[in-house]
Amino acid sequence: MDPRIKYSTDTTGAYQAMAGLEKYVRNCGLEHTLLELIKTRASQLNGCAYCIDMHTKDARAAGETEQRLYALSAWRETPFFTDRERAALEWTEALTLISTNDVPDALYESVRRHFTEAELVNLSLAVITINGWNRLAIPFRSVPGSYQVPEHAASR
Repeated sequence: MDPRIKYSTDTTGAYQAMAGLEKYVRNCGLEHTLLELIKTRASQLNGCAYCIDMHTKDARAAGETEQRLYALSAWRETPFFTDRERAALEWTEALTLISTNDVPDALYESVRRHFTEAELVNLSLAVITINGWNRLAIPFRSVPGSYQVPEHAASR
C-alpha cells in the first residue's frame, strides 16, 4: 500500500493543530496505559491499521502485556481490565460509535463513578483525538508497520 498524502509534513498547520491536541492529551493526567488502551480500542473500531500498530507498540514499550492487548477487542469477556479501564473502554466505544447510538444517562453515571468531571472531559478529548488521527491515517493510507517507538516512549 502506498500512502496518498504524508500529512505530518503538511504546511497548512493542520498537523500541528492535531499534534497540539495529542500533546495536551498525553499530559492531561490520565494514566499512559489507559490512554494507549483507548487509542488502540478506538482504532480497532475504526479499522485503522496504522494506529493499531502504533498504539500497541507504544503500549508494549510502556510495559503493557501481550495478553491484555490481544484481548482488548473482547474486553467485556475477560478479567484482565480494572473497573476504571472498563469504564474508559465503554466510554471510548460509545463516543467512537456515536453516529449509530446515543450516550445514555446510565453509561454516563457508570463512567462518572470512576472519573472526576475533569478526567471525564480529558478522557472524552482523548477519544476525540484518536478518532481524528484515525480519520487522517485511513483516507491518506498511512502505512502500517512503518511506525517506530521513540526511544523516550518507555519513560512516559
